Amino acid sequence: MFNVCYNCGLYCADKIIDPVGPFAVCPECGHRHPFLALPLMIVSGASGAGKSTVCNYLTGRAHDAVLLDADILWRSEFSKPEDNYRDFFDTWLRMAKNIGQSGRPVVLFGAGIGVPHNLEGCVERRYFSAIHYLSLVCDDDVLTQRLKQRPNWRQSSGHPFIEEQLSFNRWFREYNQTVGQPPITLVDTGTLTLEESARTLVDWMAAIL
Repeated sequence: MFNVCYNCGLYCADKIIDPVGPFAVCPECGHRHPFLALPLMIVSGASGAGKSTVCNYLTGRAHDAVLLDADILWRSEFSKPEDNYRDFFDTWLRMAKNIGQSGRPVVLFGAGIGVPHNLEGCVERRYFSAIHYLSLVCDDDVLTQRLKQRPNWRQSSGHPFIEEQLSFNRWFREYNQTVGQPPITLVDTGTLTLEESARTLVDWMAAIL
């Protein structure tokens, strides 16, 4: 956890980054901590687009990176829409940063974490060489069918929830034509088998690494 300076003991998340090295420089004493600035890969999409299915399929098969589902850290304390859930996103960036010091980058699967605006302004963003975004998408009727087929305990078959996810799915599909930066790679899981979707993600990861 090199947010704590090894020289003076100050805790500081927003250290100065010297890309030559790279080094995380303590603003108090100037200690230059070398670290690995690895890329972070985000796989996102609306509920029902296939994030968990693809993540589970690739776990144990993809060995060049650490694959994690963002929901494993969610707690009620993070539910703060008033600050756009910033603590949750910064916590994940801090976790991915520290995992990356082992030499293996993180591929993080999640919904809101795939909206670039939610990560690019975070304090911990500075420790990554780049963040690459990919979204799983599908046609509205495919997404609707998937959500309705889920077990009742997931509470995903109600009209308000389905409409919310359809809107989110359309946002990803239209993002590159409306916002566009940073770009989001799109993978249509409605036209691909699970194995084909997984292979597309592996190829995407390989191109980045």
